[in-house]
Amino acid sequence: MKENNSLLIMAGGASSRMKRSLKNSSVGDEIKRQAEAVHKSLIPLGPNQHPLLFFLIKNAEAAGYQNIYLITSPKNESFHIQIEKWNEHKIFTNINIRFALQHVPESREKPLGTADAIQQTLEQYPELIKTTFTVCNGDNLYSTHVLNILRSTRKASHALISYARSGLVFSDERISKFAVMDIDSENYLKNIIEKPDPLDVERYKDASNEIRVSMNIFSFNGAYLYPFLKNCPIHPERNEKELPEAVRLMNDSMPKNIICLPVSEHLPDLTSAEDILKFAEG
Repeated sequence: MKENNSLLIMAGGASSRMKRSLKNSSVGDEIKRQAEAVHKSLIPLGPNQHPLLFFLIKNAEAAGYQNIYLITSPKNESFHIQIEKWNEHKIFTNINIRFALQHVPESREKPLGTADAIQQTLEQYPELIKTTFTVCNGDNLYSTHVLNILRSTRKASHALISYARSGLVFSDERISKFAVMDIDSENYLKNIIEKPDPLDVERYKDASNEIRVSMNIFSFNGAYLYPFLKNCPIHPERNEKELPEAVRLMNDSMPKNIICLPVSEHLPDLTSAEDILKFAEG
């Protein structure tokens, strides 16, 4: 395995679910105004008013990553303003932050999905195709521990974190929407099941009797992954090329190449307006 020094953060979404939830939330008017104005990873949080992106990059820096590729839309002025402020104050001295832009095809009104976002990033930065890197969401606060695990040496070409469902401090209703992982006895991925039928979930317990879920944090070998991103089919309902589907197709083509690394811890995120208050509470 080639050394993993790069983290790709997907922050190109419209934060639609978050912004819809603001109307009936209990957050204050000023927070609502800020949340309406920027991507949710840039909403000021807690007593020091740092956004989630700040904490995520801090954790990545502590884990030893040297490069951040921030995947956003071309209309990303708020991200540039924020990064310039951090650069001016020398907040991140051991990590380089670059922008990757997910352009919308002329035939569409919205971006083509997460698989397309990673594909465009690899095409804009071809050096990534020649190495191993980590990919994660921009609205989840992954721990330094988790980010460091994905940098560790391993035999498998690819890896993902398999979160213990019992360790995630979320409501049952939210957890029911997470993707469940089917893992073999050697901890290799067999399948990722999106939004499984609740009656089927128990079938996917691993050797430790734990249900494992994917929270969209992976480590990939760029050369192996790229063709599956490029050839990923468009989902018939959501009309997007989705990263989990590219992963599934790659896994079908090369079994026992994606190792599942078990973790049991909570993963703070920003899905709805009420999550903002949780960060304020610590």
